[in-house]
Order: sequence, then C-alpha cells, then structure tokens
Amino acid sequence: MSSDTSKKRKPKVIRTEEGKRSRHDEQEGRYYNEEGELDTRDPRNDYELYKETCQDLQRLMAEIHDLKTRGSKDGAAEIEEKKIQSCVHFMTLKKLNRLAHIRLKKARDQTHEAKQKVDAYHLQLQNLLYEVMHLQKEITKCLEFKSKHEEIELVSVEEFYKEAPADISKPEITVGDPHQQTLARLDWELEQRKRLAEKYKECLASKEKILKEIEVKKEYLSSLQPQLQNIMQASLPVQEYLSMPSDCMHKQYEIARHLPAPLYVLFVQASAYSQACDKRLVVTIEGNVEEARALFKPTEESQDDESDSDAEEEQTTKRRRPTLGVQLDDKRKEMLKRHPLCVTLTVKCKDGSSLNLTFYFLMNLNILTVKAIITPAFELSTAISAGDLLNPELILSCLYPGDDGNKTPNPANRYQFDKVGILSLSDYISDLGHPYLWVQAMGGLHFPTDQPQPAVMADNALSASHMEKTINLLRSRLLSRFSLHRQFASLEHGIIPVSAECQHLFPTKIVSRLTKWSVITYEDYIALPYTAEVVTYGLAKPTDQYYSLMIERGTAKLHAAVVLNPGYCTVPPVFSLFLNWKGERSSSNDENIRVMESEINVFYKELHGPPPGYQLLTNQLQRLSMLLDVYLETEGRDNSVEGPHEFPPEKICLRLVRGPGRTKPFKYNHPQGFFSHR
Repeated sequence: MSSDTSKKRKPKVIRTEEGKRSRHDEQEGRYYNEEGELDTRDPRNDYELYKETCQDLQRLMAEIHDLKTRGSKDGAAEIEEKKIQSCVHFMTLKKLNRLAHIRLKKARDQTHEAKQKVDAYHLQLQNLLYEVMHLQKEITKCLEFKSKHEEIELVSVEEFYKEAPADISKPEITVGDPHQQTLARLDWELEQRKRLAEKYKECLASKEKILKEIEVKKEYLSSLQPQLQNIMQASLPVQEYLSMPSDCMHKQYEIARHLPAPLYVLFVQASAYSQACDKRLVVTIEGNVEEARALFKPTEESQDDESDSDAEEEQTTKRRRPTLGVQLDDKRKEMLKRHPLCVTLTVKCKDGSSLNLTFYFLMNLNILTVKAIITPAFELSTAISAGDLLNPELILSCLYPGDDGNKTPNPANRYQFDKVGILSLSDYISDLGHPYLWVQAMGGLHFPTDQPQPAVMADNALSASHMEKTINLLRSRLLSRFSLHRQFASLEHGIIPVSAECQHLFPTKIVSRLTKWSVITYEDYIALPYTAEVVTYGLAKPTDQYYSLMIERGTAKLHAAVVLNPGYCTVPPVFSLFLNWKGERSSSNDENIRVMESEINVFYKELHGPPPGYQLLTNQLQRLSMLLDVYLETEGRDNSVEGPHEFPPEKICLRLVRGPGRTKPFKYNHPQGFFSHR
C-alpha cells in the first residue's frame, strides 16, 4: 500500500527565481491572450458552459463518493480517472472566472470613461450657466443703474428753455438729443446753485449783523431789569389799591413753568377764561415748588444722586430685606404718586357760595383727578334727607351723563395695575380724587377707548372747547344742590314750598298734605313692587339718589318713590305712585294712577317755573297733592254707606270721567280755575 502511494506521489518541484519569473510571464501572456479571446466569446455561451461544468463536477463528486463508500479495490483507478476529469472541470471553472473578471473590469472601465465624459459635459454646462448668470447680473446692474443726477430735482423742460440763456440751453442741439438736453439742464442747475450760494453768504452776513444788534439790545434790556423791579416794588401799594395784583399773577406764571403739561394747559385755559368771561372764577397754583423743580433736574445728576443714595441704602439695609408685601406696597405708592404742584379753581356764585376744585396729576398713570370742597354763603339748616346732596365725593358725579369718575379713563392703566396688584382705582379714589372724563378734557387729555396709550399729549384746543361749558355746569350743579337742600329742609317738616311765580300752576285750595319725606337706598328702591317698570327701562341707576314720600287725605295714603338724577334740574325726577285706599292701587291695576304718573313725569316742562327751574321738584310734589284731591273727589260715592261724603267735591270739573279707561280730569286750567281732560 505504501509502495503504490509512493509511486503515485509526484516529485516536489523547487522553483527558483528564474522559474518564478517564467511562470509570471506565462500568466501575463495567458491573460492578454484570454483578453483577446474574450472578444470572440459569447457571455451567454460561457454561462451555459459554467452551468454544465458545475453539473458535471457535481456528478463526478457524487460518483467518487459512491466509489469510496463501496470500497472496492478495482475502483481506485476509476476514482483517479474521475479526479483527473474533475481537475479538468476545475480548470474550466477557473478560466471562466478569469473571463468574468476581465469582462467586469472592461465594463467598469467603459463606465468610468462614460462617467468622465458626463462629468466633463456637466462641468462645461455649469461654466456656461455661471457665465449666463454673470451676464444677467451685469445686464440687471446696467438696467438698474441710477446716476447721481437723477436724485437732483431739476426744473421742467419748458421752464428750462424759458429761463436758461441760449449759451447754456443750446436749443438747436439739445431739443433732439435727450442726453445733451440733460447735460444742459444740469449746467443750468449748477449755475442756479452758484447764485443761491452767493445769496446764502449775503444772508449769513446780514444775520450776523442782526445778531450783533440783538446782543446790544439784550444788554440794554438786562440793565433795565433792576430798575423795573424797583419800580414794581414801589408800585405794590398802588396795585393793591386798584385791585390789580399783577405781581401775584407774575409769580403764578413763574410757578406754572414747573407744572406738568396737563395741569399747565388747565391753568392757562382757566386763567384765560377767567380774565375774558368769568371774573368770579379764581385760578391758583398750590404745592411744593422745590420738589417740582427737582423733577426737572438733568438725568445724569439724578442718576448720580440715585447711585449715591442706593449705595447708602445698601450699606444701611444689608442686614434686613423688605418682604414681598412691602415691595408691592412701595410699588403701588410709586405708581399712584401725584405731582407736587396742583391747580385750584374756585367757582364763585352770586349768592356768595363757592365750589373749590383741586386738580392733581398722577405722573405714572398720566391722568388728572379732582377733589371738591363746598363753601356755603350762609349756614344751612339741618336736613336728614339732604345728607348726600353736598357730599364732596358725590357732588361732581355724572356732571356729564355716565361720567361717575370711579374708574380710570386711560386704558394703559389696566396693565400697570396688573403689575403691582391693584384691582381697581376706586379703592384709592378717596385719597387721590376722582378721574372724571371732563377733568381730562379740561387738561387737554383724550384717551381712545380700549387702546393702551402710555404717552398722551395735552391739547390746548380740547381744553378750551370744554372750559366754558364745564364751568357753567359746575356752577349750575352747586346752585341746584343748595336749592334742593333748602327744599328738603321744608319737605321734612311737611311743607311744600311754592314760589310766587309758580302759584298760578295750582288751585288756591289743596287739601292733601305731605306727611313723609325720607331718603332710601337703591336696593330699597328696586325692592318696591311699583317701581319695576322704571328699573326695567333703565331710568334708575346706582349713581342716582332715591327718596320716599307719602301724601295723605283722610283715609287715603298716596306713596311715591322718587328717582333724583345728579343732573337735576336738566334731567327731571321720576315718580312711581302707589295709592292705599280701598285696596292697593298702582299703575298696573288702575288707569288713573298711570295718568297721574304721566302728569308728573311726562308734562314736567309745565312745572319748570322761572329759569333755571330749580323749583321743579316742589312743583311736582304740589301737583301730586292736587292730583290726589281730584282723584278722590271725582271717585264715585257708595250710596250704601250713610252719612256725609268723605271727600266732598271742591274742584270744578267739566266732566268727571272720559273714555273706556274712565280717566279723570287732571289738567288744571288757569285762570278759569276748572279741571279738564287733556
């Protein structure tokens, strides 16, 4: 067995360097030979040959495996033969593998060459596109180019040919050539500017001359000032004797320079109105002038002072820190800080009473507020129901309709309040004053609604347009409140005062009498069952004042609730009636009660009396007493009851009832003295 294997074993070949080189040359030649052979071979045929070779190789391996498994001695030669055939197939596969690699290399080379050509073409395309873009930019620059002469506003062509001399305009050349025409117009512009420059130099020389003259006159005037002051000091007794306090006015105007813009506008316009139209209006400035001057110091000095003060505070307060609540209180105080100066208007009346108004400016909120003080000319009688008539906090309420002064008119303040935790300005009004809209108008301030305006300028025209009307309303409000105060004092004693000018509005004899007059609250008013319609139609508001009264005659009791608007007597009082006699009667179940309310509320103009109509309320009460007499005297008599009639007819009535509603004759006709229907 060993001898057979030794015979079959091939001798070992030792390869030298020359042998290796010769083998490499053989492979090189074979490679290039196969590369040339590749052109004549079909890849599909090679693929088929590859599959057949693989199948034959598989078959041979299987047969070799079968022969080895059987282990017969005669099969060794057959196995060797099949091995030789398998080696031939392996050689074929290696050749096919080399051919495949050569084909792959050639395909890659061809692809690479094609890609290089594409890259070269793409690079050329990019170069061309860049050149196109560059040319387009240059074209755009050329099209958008603007010369300096386009910024110069030249005279029109017609004016140019009309005013320019012929040696500049050259019409024979420039008319048909726009370029030459533009050059000629630029030459003419240059010529004109040279002339203007010479004129400017002349004006400057004239200005210098005038300034020197002004300086000389200033020196002369400054030398006169001490002499004028001596003359003014010597004339003070004469000014006091002639009631011409020019020195006081001069001091006031000196202080006015330190007022903020809204208060300054208010002071100037009120002073002008006082001098021109109303001698009973006194305007003064009050407050700390030194603090006001300190507000106008330069910012740099104030910053230095603040830095020094901050350093001192840091040294003194290193050991303690303010709590959050203290910080918020400090921020609120700073937010609601008033200007050190204020303007006071004293509105005097003919009877000697006066209304003192003090106007403040809240610097951070940029709004004006006002406080009022009432000075009567004589001692007022005590009247319980008149307690709120002369209340300084309420006397100015609704001077204009809807202006109650309980909220800020500046929309920007809402955002400022949110930062420092202020819910509403009404909590601080007792200390700061009321920010009425008419106060802002007198200071020239106007705030657009629902638009925050952090900086609003004071307008003199706005202040002037509101000054006269507002002063007249203030004086009328004061006089009407004094008149109501006197009337209430009589009404509480059951006396309805009727002036001599209004006696003709009523008959001589009125039996019904006022027995009760008292003040009630808004909540009490809306709780009454016979005032529902007035509340429903919005005629009763929380800013109004409410009163209750009762008029009696015999067993009949007429109750009434009165709504007194702050604008009395321009806005008349509103009466709601309720009669307690033989049952409960009101406008909802008795047509005549409704007619009585109409006589009082609708036909109130008949009861105004002499202007300005301060007697309207008492005239309405007197008419109400008269209407109750007519109602009771014209009521049908109950024949089942014996004895005299409770309300004997004392009024002359042409007709007792009329129409399906059986209305009574409530209209009094003077001087005939009878009652009729309207």
